[in-house]
Amino acid sequence: MSFTKWLTGLFAKPYRTVSAAEAQQLQSGGAILLDVREQHEWRAGHAPKARHIPLGQLSARSAELPTGRTVVTVCQSGMRSAQAARYLAAEGREVANLSGGMHAWSRAGLPVTR
Repeated sequence: MSFTKWLTGLFAKPYRTVSAAEAQQLQSGGAILLDVREQHEWRAGHAPKARHIPLGQLSARSAELPTGRTVVTVCQSGMRSAQAARYLAAEGREVANLSGGMHAWSRAGLPVTR
């Protein structure tokens, strides 16, 4: 294995990154949309049918998420949800992270529940 390939593998993300439209499509197909923002952010507006587990509670509550289904993580901008995606992937789950978070979801004109 070349050094470049080894280095790339070392820093590869253990999850995929998806657009808002792809996240909605995955959710429609049975994936769980997991919102990891804080309670006040959730109350301000979230994707319909999303599940809410703040990032700080994820390690204690990840068993609440059914296994065998893709989990799409989302936060406000995509940074905290990337941490959540990394954690869930380490648990052996199939995970995708919504690039741009709820900002991207809203910009795509997708529904928001308040």
